[in-house]
Amino acid sequence: MLRYLFVFIVFIHGLIHLLGFLKAFNLSEVSQLTQSISRPVGFLWLLSTILFLATAALFLTGNERLWPILAFASVVLSQILIFMSWQDAKFGTIANIIVLLMAIPAYASWSFENTYREDVKESLERTNAIESELLTDAGLQPLPAPVQRYLRYAGAVGKPKVKNMRATFKGQMRDKGQDWFDFTAEQHNFFDSPTRLFFMEASVKGLPASGYHAYKGNRAGMRVKLLSLFPVVGLDGSEMFQAETVTIFNDMCLMAPATLIDDRIQWEPIDDASARATFTNQGVSISATLHFNEQGQLVDFVSDDRYAVSDMQQYRFSTPVRDYKNFGGYNIMSYGEAVWHYPDGKFVYGKFNLQSVEYNVTEIR
Repeated sequence: MLRYLFVFIVFIHGLIHLLGFLKAFNLSEVSQLTQSISRPVGFLWLLSTILFLATAALFLTGNERLWPILAFASVVLSQILIFMSWQDAKFGTIANIIVLLMAIPAYASWSFENTYREDVKESLERTNAIESELLTDAGLQPLPAPVQRYLRYAGAVGKPKVKNMRATFKGQMRDKGQDWFDFTAEQHNFFDSPTRLFFMEASVKGLPASGYHAYKGNRAGMRVKLLSLFPVVGLDGSEMFQAETVTIFNDMCLMAPATLIDDRIQWEPIDDASARATFTNQGVSISATLHFNEQGQLVDFVSDDRYAVSDMQQYRFSTPVRDYKNFGGYNIMSYGEAVWHYPDGKFVYGKFNLQSVEYNVTEIR
């Protein structure tokens, strides 16, 4: 409803500027404008109309990059013309302020998300140059028996090895002592040089917020902005890199099991239903225990090497998963929870519903 109200305001505001053009060329009696308007300035009033109408059209079609830029140009020209006819047109400033209040966060949101998109494009260029190889049954032999069963259950054998993946989620998150908030997210993972790029949009206490987690090279960081303008979280450093090393290995286990045949992973058999893995990247090693059921499904991932961002302390971290479905030709979980095991008990801080997964993507959407 607010979306269409905004379009209506922009559309009407744009049409009102047509009065200046009509008066300048004596095409109609315009009693609302008492001051004379020259013909060159009249053309500027017409141009302002066109700019506002184009802004409304781009907003309706969802062009998040161009409509805010065109809105800024429209408002600047409009306000100059209003100042030139201030006595008659001053109330048009209110409409310009409304347009600006919508355009500024929209542009900030696009700019913030574009940082993520540029990082994705850079990594795609790298993985697009990598030749694809088939994962064979012989390649599973170094793995512990339950991990082998998992890869066979997932359908990884006989398919190209996974270079990257794109996944989308819907879910809920919360901090300890806080209410749940809804979010949607898209992420791209790259496995040649371990990279995890995760962009989230959420509504926190009724206000839109965006977050970007970037794990690439030897750095990891998390940025969260309210209205895409005001930074509320900014984290990086060695603890963050270790925490996100656990996270990317968790992604490999849950959503890209074909990547578990990797020289950076050292496996240790435990029993017929569990195995321990140590994953090393950029000189940082983390460990996790994987638990499987009789069907061969991975049902839990447990690590003691992850830091909680709330206090940068290490607690046991687990991700119980269930509801296996076929995504992109692989049988993987569709629902998972993120759990901290605090000294006073378990705390579920994230609920994730997997919406889609694509493997070996070549271009960004």
